Amino acid sequence: MSVIRKKSFSTPDETRTPDKTNVAVVDLGSVKVAQLTVQPGWSWSSCVKPVVGGESCQVHHVGTCVSGQMKVRHDDGTEVDIKAGDAYVIEPGHDGWVVGDEPVVMYEFDSSAAETYAKK
Repeated sequence: MSVIRKKSFSTPDETRTPDKTNVAVVDLGSVKVAQLTVQPGWSWSSCVKPVVGGESCQVHHVGTCVSGQMKVRHDDGTEVDIKAGDAYVIEPGHDGWVVGDEPVVMYEFDSSAAETYAKK
């Protein structure tokens, strides 16, 4: 039997709201998907680190950016800009921050990231 599941981010199964951060998570059964919206002035180190601890983000991210721009710096010093239209994989061990005055909206497809990002 075929199964089709759909849910709306306007009525997510879970929401997390650290400073300047909104994570909306929908549970589609075999996968969780997150809509991550971060405001200008947001950085992982100032807004999420106080919630989760650690020296850098330890989440594996797989997703796409639909608006805004973010810079990501890996613990080894590698930096990359992610902007609207980009797909990305970010390995654990990084910091990130919003570049410019536009909110960043990203969709995350790694179920573990959707389940755990910005969660105590």
